[in-house]
Amino acid sequence: MLQSMWDAILNDPRLFYIVADLASQLVATCNLTIVPNLTRGARPYGIIENVVTHSDYRQQGIGTQVLHYALNLAWEQQCYKVMLLTSSKREETLHFYERAGFKRGVKTGFIALPPEHLSSSQSC
Repeated sequence: MLQSMWDAILNDPRLFYIVADLASQLVATCNLTIVPNLTRGARPYGIIENVVTHSDYRQQGIGTQVLHYALNLAWEQQCYKVMLLTSSKREETLHFYERAGFKRGVKTGFIALPPEHLSSSQSC
């Protein structure tokens, strides 16, 4: 099942998985999804999720490089904006995203979770 999911991801031109590899070790990653859109001159928008940097490699600029790479991919795809959601409330994490080019407070985000009886069989 995981292999078929990975194959589907690799074959979807709107999904990008960005990784930082140092000496054959995965140290940072994020994913970018390009969403087609009918507004804003039919320009798409991007969503970045799953931003992770291995704890041994934080504070070295690697996570920022991964985010900048994702943003550049989005701009090449003519995205008019890129959104990033985080569940972190830690100021240092929020400042990290701001330093990488994201603005806080521009929009308000909401999350809907599946009903309890569905959440055990499905995951987002």
